[in-house]
Amino acid sequence: MTGPNSDFLRIAKERGYIHQTTDEAALDAALLKGGLTAYIGYDCTADSLHVGHLMPTMLLRLLQKTGGKPIALIGGGTTKVGDPSFRDEQRPLLSDETIEVNKVGIRRTFDALLDFKAGALMLDNAEWLDELRYIPFLRDVGRHFSVNRMLTMDSVRNRLERDQPFSFLEFNYMLLQSYDFLELHRRHGVALQMGGSDQWGNIVMGADLIRRMAGGEAHALTTPLLTTASGAKMGKTAAGAVWLNPDRLSPYDYWQFWRNTEDADVGRFLALFTEMPMDEVRRLGALQGAEVNDAKKILATEATALLHGRDAADTAAETARRAFEEGAAADTLPTITASLPAPFIDLAVQAGLAGSKGEARRLIAQNGLRLNDAVVTDAAATVSVADLTDGAAKLSAGRKRHVLVRAA
Repeated sequence: MTGPNSDFLRIAKERGYIHQTTDEAALDAALLKGGLTAYIGYDCTADSLHVGHLMPTMLLRLLQKTGGKPIALIGGGTTKVGDPSFRDEQRPLLSDETIEVNKVGIRRTFDALLDFKAGALMLDNAEWLDELRYIPFLRDVGRHFSVNRMLTMDSVRNRLERDQPFSFLEFNYMLLQSYDFLELHRRHGVALQMGGSDQWGNIVMGADLIRRMAGGEAHALTTPLLTTASGAKMGKTAAGAVWLNPDRLSPYDYWQFWRNTEDADVGRFLALFTEMPMDEVRRLGALQGAEVNDAKKILATEATALLHGRDAADTAAETARRAFEEGAAADTLPTITASLPAPFIDLAVQAGLAGSKGEARRLIAQNGLRLNDAVVTDAAATVSVADLTDGAAKLSAGRKRHVLVRAA
């Protein structure tokens, strides 16, 4: 095969979205027939998705733009079990009420990236999993799974090799995920499941189940595990996860996350997390020296516009320009409130400028923290009402991260 002929696979490969497929030629042929329906599953472990979910979701968006039908499957059922993939311990079990709250929050991310008026769907696997009868499920579905094969899955083997507990509840997760694929195939004609590379084994088992129980054609596609050029896991910062909902992470902080991209990652991230033409992506990715900072600003603005809208992205970019280039304490900077006076290191941690008090002390020793643009040299310093200008004081870490503090 010289290369994919379908727009979806051709663009996905060019932009770097694809890690593995079960049969690329067969999938390409199915896509060329038009209207292929695909899904990705998302468990409801928080009330927002994070940047680690973004690349698979960009594939759903691309599928819709190239004529396919995307389904975002919310794991209202599987969240009650917990995905054991590449975890050292069992996930905390959530109440039904918490799961419902999380579903509402996650829908906000999908509203920004998918067009539900044009045919995208968000479904909940609790619709069929909650109604399963145990004995019929074991008889009809469980007999198609080999325990020997399941024990070879990385998500299982890694836990067993480390002699870490692996509950029977978690062991059932891969059966339920495979059954999701079968049920969506029956109900909506789904022929493709996509997900991160850590889901490969579960997705392939679902495709096998469809062939065995429904005699249908099913495909698997995974995205690569994303790390930065320095080897760090994508989307982790000292302040925690990079959330996609604006109530969990402001558009300004989201802009800053992309602005702080390592030089070597700029071209790759422009391809993955924006929809800029690839000729322009390659041009920007080739910039060197001081010019790469301009490319980072474009990456930050385009990635933020895709998720939060053009106005929010332009506002974040202008706020950054004022804060960094003019030193202004702009009203649009992220803001925290606190009872003053308060220890400076406590506020630095609260603002997310340091991950702990110990880290804040180390930054102070390195002249890395500032109050109102003045370097803080005393770890015992406090912030009082007298430090406020127009009702706020500005805390800074380095030249790129700024947060306003207002009196509670």
